[in-house]
Amino acid sequence: MQDKKIPLLDCPVDFLIGDATGKLMNEYGRFPCKIMCNVYALLVRGTAKATVNITKCEYHENDAFFLEPGTFLLIHEFSDDALVYYILFSSSFWDKNTFTYRIPFGSPKTEGPIKLSAEKADVFKGMLELLMKASNTTPPMLSSENMVFVFNLLQSAYADYLRSIDESADKPQDRRTELCREYIKLVMEHYAEWHQVSNYAEEMRISLPHLCSTVKQVCNRTAGDIIDDAILTDAKSQLKITNLQIKEIAMSLGFENVAFFNRFFKSHMGMTPKMYRNS
Repeated sequence: MQDKKIPLLDCPVDFLIGDATGKLMNEYGRFPCKIMCNVYALLVRGTAKATVNITKCEYHENDAFFLEPGTFLLIHEFSDDALVYYILFSSSFWDKNTFTYRIPFGSPKTEGPIKLSAEKADVFKGMLELLMKASNTTPPMLSSENMVFVFNLLQSAYADYLRSIDESADKPQDRRTELCREYIKLVMEHYAEWHQVSNYAEEMRISLPHLCSTVKQVCNRTAGDIIDDAILTDAKSQLKITNLQIKEIAMSLGFENVAFFNRFFKSHMGMTPKMYRNS
């Protein structure tokens, strides 16, 4: 079992392969952070709860998950017996390598757990254990060049998983689910500039009532709540992990002045941004 901590935002080296206990993972549950690395992981045992972007997720044994750079992650709780195997690819790894297979940013993805069969989970677990052993040899058997092939393999497998979801989707609900996915994708791309649901309805070329009712039916949340959640997630992340002035954070999130931002934040959090930062 490795004692070193998992990087909070980005990986300090091109790649990092290891494992972490539930106790260690719970140390990262104080506030949301915007990760800059690419994460592939498997929950080997135990359970976990987390919010990925604005989606609350529950994970169980043999669940895998993929997090791309720019993802907001808030860990709620890992069980005491939890064990996670992971591979992290840093932002610099992305910048300096060419990949034969790479899922473009913004492509439709699942933010929840990837449910693996016991057989597939065992294969993934064995692969990660082998890579951990290879990375811990002296000198290490793995290099950035080697890991490009591993990254391509993981991206290809994930793309196959996404295609299997699309093919098995319940056809009568396809259009409503797809519309909701498109809306959430647009929100995550534009929440800092578009604060009104009408902006998204116009972009999607559908009526505002139709968008609102569909999102409510599929997500069990209002369309406006989804925008507010995205803004709040980013705001809380910036308040905790940056030294930016509150005025700068407000402007980065599309507020005309800091007073509007303070009012918005307090109405949802019950405290001012300054109070939250100091809490």
